[in-house]
Amino acid sequence: MANEEATAQIRAWFTGRLPEGWFTGAPEIVRDREEIAVLGTLQEPEAEGSEAERVALVDGLIRRFREETRDRRIEIAKEAERRFRQKVSWGVVCGGETVMFTTLSVPVMTRLRQSERQVLDTLVAAGVARSRSDALAWCVRLVGKNTDTWLTELRDALQHVDRVRSSGPDVNS
Repeated sequence: MANEEATAQIRAWFTGRLPEGWFTGAPEIVRDREEIAVLGTLQEPEAEGSEAERVALVDGLIRRFREETRDRRIEIAKEAERRFRQKVSWGVVCGGETVMFTTLSVPVMTRLRQSERQVLDTLVAAGVARSRSDALAWCVRLVGKNTDTWLTELRDALQHVDRVRSSGPDVNS
């Protein structure tokens, strides 16, 4: 099954499985090899007052949603994990804020040259990160944040490749 088709199937399953009223629409599904992230949009709050009051209102709505839906989310996640053989994480978008409740932290091995290790060691020495591992994660987040448009175009191109592959002849027959 092509990656795009599998993601569409998972999105449809979650949309059908989630209780009415949790989110303003179908959840966004973000997948990789290890994890399915379910990201739903909460009703936008009608905030009057200062920016600090709006931030506090959004924070309160997100916290309330997390607490009130915890048991049901765990039940749905366990069912999805058995069905799709991937871990499930949850998050919400509300008032322009994105908050992930649960996510996996997966170890990744890499080989770095001395100059690259020195970059990580500098980040650790400066207190930006506690370890080389944290420093590397910080670097990846920074690159992802600053190259979001490029990464989006690359992901779109990969989806196109998946579509072309799935429409081609079956070479396994």
